[in-house]
Amino acid sequence: MRSKIIKSISAENITAGAALIYLLIIPFLVGAYKASSYTYYLTCIILTLSVTLVWGYTGIFSFGQGAFFGIGGYAYGIIMQMIGKNEWSVPVALVAVIISGLVAAMIGYFMFYGGINDVFVGLITMCITIALTTFMGQTSGEQWKIGGVSLGGYNGLSGVPSIQLGTKKLTTNGMYYFVLFIMIFIYLFLRRFLKTKEGYSLIAIRENRERSELLGYNINLTQSMVFGVGGMIAGLGGVLYASWGNYITPDSMSLASSTIPVVLVAAGGRKNATAAMIFTFIYYFISRRLSATGSQYTLVFLGLFLILVILIVPDGLLYTVFQKIDQKIKK
Repeated sequence: MRSKIIKSISAENITAGAALIYLLIIPFLVGAYKASSYTYYLTCIILTLSVTLVWGYTGIFSFGQGAFFGIGGYAYGIIMQMIGKNEWSVPVALVAVIISGLVAAMIGYFMFYGGINDVFVGLITMCITIALTTFMGQTSGEQWKIGGVSLGGYNGLSGVPSIQLGTKKLTTNGMYYFVLFIMIFIYLFLRRFLKTKEGYSLIAIRENRERSELLGYNINLTQSMVFGVGGMIAGLGGVLYASWGNYITPDSMSLASSTIPVVLVAAGGRKNATAAMIFTFIYYFISRRLSATGSQYTLVFLGLFLILVILIVPDGLLYTVFQKIDQKIKK
């Protein structure tokens, strides 16, 4: 028992524990109003974790996670407004997540069973994201309705109901903790999954797809399933985002929205869920603080910083730091 505890002590685990404790007490530190903005950060972390699974664990370079994020949010908002019963929000949220996953799995099926991999997956998902964003931006006319719900064009879908647990509507803090617990569950699931037999198979596919196929792994099926699950996680982030802000626009599924999580995962450490989670939170926390100052060069400075991190530390900044600290401790 003691040896297991000692083995579990690492820079990553200590940092992850401190980060999760901080997230748990945020509402008590900043108040309910400011904690609402942190809810947005958590939805972005969920999106980033989907990139970690798809790209970091399995090696599928995708620019489509933002699109699945938007599909989940739009599906939730449209269905909820069609039904008009807020107490059904949780089942509808599950349906929206499944829709995102099915769309992702279908796209993955045609790509991977069609022999498409590597950079071409990135190009195809990029085209899908651009096409979907452009289409949704042109749905402002009265003819663009689903079940009487107007899609809104570039103005987006407004009046999206908040998630309710039965008859209890989640308050500001309630919504924060609801999203936080979901984010923690996904994070812990990904970390635990990586240590299973199935998780090792994803690493094998990432490192050498041809050799994995020779060892008997069904590469196409595995990639399609992972892509579908990644779409579900991204769609869940979109559902929570739409429920939190009570709106969703085509910008939420734009190419920029799909690119930023990829860059954050690369800068933090694409093979490590903890690095991706913490780096994403730090990025959005700093970007919001700098944006509040009114500086028009905020995104330029942040972009240059991310580029330098990726060039200087190709394995990711936080992931490299974790490794360096653990190496010094073992010595």
